Amino acid sequence: DPSNITNTQRIDAALPTIKYCLDKGCKSVVLCSHLGRPDGSRVGKYSLAPVAKCFEGKLSMPVNFLSDCCGPEVEAACADPAPGSVILLENCRFHVEEEGKGVDQDGNKTKADKGKTA
Repeated sequence: DPSNITNTQRIDAALPTIKYCLDKGCKSVVLCSHLGRPDGSRVGKYSLAPVAKCFEGKLSMPVNFLSDCCGPEVEAACADPAPGSVILLENCRFHVEEEGKGVDQDGNKTKADKGKTA
């Protein structure tokens, strides 16, 4: 079950830094991570949505989970967030630009557009 996180070691390791930033009055904390090897396409079992729920429980506060890690909606959400908020972006490996290569929906090998990675 991909929604069941069996090892929270990396989440737990990030908590002191997140709490430190919030305690020192930062406007927000934006978290970005990767999970699995989805080959540059959206694969539900590699979504970070369960991680957002885990962070909410461990931080005892809401975590705003965004369904992508880049683009206009993410930029808008991160440009002026609520003070003291925590935002978790979706798995950056859902974009072929993260790894430089991947596989499309038909199983064909793809490469990132160099113009999008510069």
